[in-house]
Amino acid sequence: MINFNLGIIRESRLDETRTPLVPKHIEELKKIFPGIKITLQSSSKRCFSDKEYAAVGTIINDNLSFCDLILGVKEIDTNLLINKKKYLFFSHTSKIQPDNSAASQGTPGIDKKDLLKKVLDQKITLIDYENIRNKNGARYLGFGRFAGIIGCYNSLSLYENFLNNIKMPRAFEFNNYFLLKELLKEKKFSNIKILITGDGRVARGALELLKYTNIKQVSKNDFKKNSFNQAIFCNLKTSDYVQENTNKDFDLQHFIKNPLKYNSISEEYLEKANLLISAHYWDPLSPKIFDLKNLYKFNNLRVIGDITCDINGSIPTTLKSTSIKDPYFYFDKVTHIETSQSSNTLAIMAVDNLPSELPRDSSEEFGDGIVKEVLPYIISEDDGRIHTATITKNGNFLSKYLYLKNYISK
Repeated sequence: MINFNLGIIRESRLDETRTPLVPKHIEELKKIFPGIKITLQSSSKRCFSDKEYAAVGTIINDNLSFCDLILGVKEIDTNLLINKKKYLFFSHTSKIQPDNSAASQGTPGIDKKDLLKKVLDQKITLIDYENIRNKNGARYLGFGRFAGIIGCYNSLSLYENFLNNIKMPRAFEFNNYFLLKELLKEKKFSNIKILITGDGRVARGALELLKYTNIKQVSKNDFKKNSFNQAIFCNLKTSDYVQENTNKDFDLQHFIKNPLKYNSISEEYLEKANLLISAHYWDPLSPKIFDLKNLYKFNNLRVIGDITCDINGSIPTTLKSTSIKDPYFYFDKVTHIETSQSSNTLAIMAVDNLPSELPRDSSEEFGDGIVKEVLPYIISEDDGRIHTATITKNGNFLSKYLYLKNYISK
C-alpha cells in the first residue's frame, strides 16, 4: 500500500475554473494507488463542486503543507507557495528568452520573474506540465484540443459579429461541448475563407470543430487560386507555412533544431484569407507567420483568432492577451496600435485560457493524461520525463533551464 499525499490547489486566477483532476480521477487513483490520500482546497468557482469531490473520498482542507505533491492548473500566487514543496502547474516560463523576447502566456498580475525568484528562495521543486514530453518532443498532456475547439468557435463568432452583425452565443454559456456542436450543425456560414495554421493538438481541435459546420475544406492550391461561392477553410501544416532558407525539402526535426534557418511562406495564403486562425506551436526562434510591414497586402483579412496567444510572438498583431469576459480587441492596419472598431481595423481574438469556457470537458481530458502519463512516474519510478520537466530543485535551476537564471537577474 502506497503512502502518498496529493494536494490540489484553489486556483489563484479569478477567471480560472478548470481543475487538474476531476472526481472520476480521484476514484481511479485510489484504485491504482491504494492508500493514496488526496486533499483539495475548497473553491466556489471550480467547475466541479466540493461536494462532488467529497463524494468520492477527497479530503476538503485548505492546509496542503503535509502533501508530497501539489497540483494546480495556472501559476500560483507567490504568497501562497509553501517552502520546500513539490509543485506541478503551468508556469509559462519555458519560452522566456534572456531578452524577454517571448513573454508568452501567463496569468495577469503574476510576474514570472517574481514567481521564479520565490520558487528558488523557498527551495521549491517546480515541474511544468508543458515540458513533460516523449523522446520526440511531443507533449503527453495538455489543454490544446479544447483550446483549438473553443478558439475556433470564438473566431467564427467574432467574424459573424464583426462582418455580418450576427451574434452567436458564447461557448461558456453552453458549458457543454455536445450542445456547442448541435448549434453549429444548424448554423450556416456563407462566403468565408478561413486559413488555419498548425498540425498539432490545437489545430486538430479547431479542425474537429469545423466538421460540425457547413464549411468545406479545400486544398492549399485551391485556396490560393480559386474563387468560391461557399464557406471554405484550408489547413496549413508546418511544412506548408515555413521553408528552409535555401529551399531544401522540409524536414520537421531539422526545423525544430534549426528554426533560424527558416522563413515564413504563409503570406500568399493570407492575401486570400478573410479569417486567420493561428493554431500552431511557436518557438521564439521560429519565423513569425507574417511581418507587420506587409499587413497592407492582406486586404481581405478582417479577423485573426490567435489561439497560440504568444505576446510578441508568431502573430505580431497580438499586442495583448484577452479574457473570457472581454475576448476581443481591434488593431489598426496602418498605425499598428489598438484602436476602436472601424472599417480599417482587424478584429482580434486572443483569449489566453480558452479551455476555461468548457471547463468540465477540458479538465476531464487533461486529468486523463495526468493519471496515465504523469502521476505513475512521480509516485512510482520516473523514466526521465519528470526530471526533464523539472525546472527548479533545492533552490537551483536544473541544467536544462539555466538560461532562466539570466532572465531573472535582469
